Amino acid sequence: MEITRTDPKPSQPNAVVGVDLGVKSLAVLSTGQVIPNPKHLEAVQKTLRRLNRQASRRIGPDKRTGQNPSSRWRSTQNRVAKLHTRVANARRDGLHKLSTSLCRTYGTIVLEDLNVSGMMHNHRLARHIGGAGMAELRRQIDYKTTWSNSRLVIASRWYPSSKTCSDCGAVKAKLPLRVRVFRCVECGCVLDRDLNAARNPAALVDEIPGGQSTASCAGTLNKPDGNPCKTRFARAAGTATGRPAPTGAGQRRRHKATTA
Repeated sequence: MEITRTDPKPSQPNAVVGVDLGVKSLAVLSTGQVIPNPKHLEAVQKTLRRLNRQASRRIGPDKRTGQNPSSRWRSTQNRVAKLHTRVANARRDGLHKLSTSLCRTYGTIVLEDLNVSGMMHNHRLARHIGGAGMAELRRQIDYKTTWSNSRLVIASRWYPSSKTCSDCGAVKAKLPLRVRVFRCVECGCVLDRDLNAARNPAALVDEIPGGQSTASCAGTLNKPDGNPCKTRFARAAGTATGRPAPTGAGQRRRHKATTA
């Protein structure tokens, strides 16, 4: 069925807020507000490990022999599934409350275009990043801003929000993840790393046309060159890889053929 939504407009339609998502804190707003990470999955890890050990000691299914699982194995798997469902529901509930609060308070919300799938390759932080639900929070804010007639701005993925000073705009060359306090050498500003990263995208709203950020001034300067593909030549030239044949290679081949 189709309904007409009548969501309330933001209470501060002219306000701009930058949101820095992370693991230590779920979100840090440019206003200074810190939303702690509830870490629902870590809270049940002890129980989850115990249930998995319990299931490993019981008779499970075996496709090679056609063995059916025991009733106790099924009972343990049901308890594991219920535990995962409870964690997923608690995480979804918290993200909905946070996204609704942001969309109903601020007229413009600025998020970073995080490469969550690439961040998950870090085996030390993969479980914590997956448990935070960063991509789900962005998805919820995306459609809820449409309902409340507010604006969502996505900052460029290559914009160095953590390395840029929110006071003078100086950009550091390196800033390890273990450094949690940002200290600017140029102006002497000392600020929490996450708060500094939240204030920088919020300051770019006036420079970003429309709703998407493609290349801000600071982001363009710090955009890495990456690893460009090696230039290959046409396959008509010499070698199988397409590179030109070494000097004298054709003469050596012809000499060998004549000798044979």
